[in-house]
Amino acid sequence: MTQKYKNTRSNVYATRSDFCHIYVEQMDGLFLLSLLLTADPQKAEQCFLSGFEDSARSNYVFKERAHSWARRSITLRAIRLLCPRPGEETKSNVARLSPLIENVPAEVQAYPDFARIVALNSFERFVFVMSILEKYSAQECSLLLGCFRRDVINAQAITVRRLASVVNATETQPENDLVSFAGVN
Repeated sequence: MTQKYKNTRSNVYATRSDFCHIYVEQMDGLFLLSLLLTADPQKAEQCFLSGFEDSARSNYVFKERAHSWARRSITLRAIRLLCPRPGEETKSNVARLSPLIENVPAEVQAYPDFARIVALNSFERFVFVMSILEKYSAQECSLLLGCFRRDVINAQAITVRRLASVVNATETQPENDLVSFAGVN
């Protein structure tokens, strides 16, 4: 590839049509991202649609970065919608899990750890999804979430320990994994 071609290619901006194509082609993955962040099908739909609108209105996104921009738009919308903060009480989402899992598309249900991630409190869930699944740095997570970097690092450690303890517990008691994870006896 010549240098002239590389420079020309990198200066092409994504159009509304490009974002429409991305959102249609990647619908399941983008909706899963919304659902994991919000832990609520209605809010996930709202984030998905708002993320699309934000992406489609973006005039200066390079075409080669449009997919990343779409994912980031959904993440930012979810942050604005839920305002997750460190130090939240660990609220159990177990009561919401059954209807949530019943209402999600079959493609999303195929992920075995879905319920475990959704059961995390908002801040831990956001940190897990952003830093582990989406690969944001601790610094970037802290900036986007409006918290200290140490809050993100602490949440990462707590979340990984909690999820690991559930995996260890399921090896001996598979039917009680969600209940033990949520701390319900």
